[in-house]
Amino acid sequence: MIELPIRDPCDLCVAGREERWKIIDESEHALTVINPWQFEVGQCCVITRRHVATLLDLSDQECGAIMASAKRVAEALVKTYRPLGILTFQNNGVFSGQETPHFHFHVVPRQKGSDWGVGPPQLATFDGAGRKRGASHDPSGDAQRRERVQVSARQLAETAGLIRSNLPE
Repeated sequence: MIELPIRDPCDLCVAGREERWKIIDESEHALTVINPWQFEVGQCCVITRRHVATLLDLSDQECGAIMASAKRVAEALVKTYRPLGILTFQNNGVFSGQETPHFHFHVVPRQKGSDWGVGPPQLATFDGAGRKRGASHDPSGDAQRRERVQVSARQLAETAGLIRSNLPE
């Protein structure tokens, strides 16, 4: 059994209602939102509308919707930021770095000067993020890590608007 992180309430379930989570795009099964923690400018997450924890819990329709939404926002990110690359990743369980018990697929424009290293940021900086390999995630360092990449609600709204304006027709 995959050990899941605990968040109550689930921050992604309220993503469509909470001001800091600006919706960029939506479909029947998925929402694309701006990540309130901008490890890279323009970092987005595609989430399921239905509360499901991992990839293993998705329906076939949700799988298709997630990938279609990820492709759509990746195209907008390329047009908006002209990045060096697009990083996509998804974690399943605390031992993979999952921090929220709700399926989400990261779509991130990578720019010169990024300090993420290669691969998903929480794995590239596993030890530096307060995690120990082979152990459950210890959230004690999360506040400091998130504070470093927190941006204002105004900045999030502007970034989401810019990306939204570049979504393919």
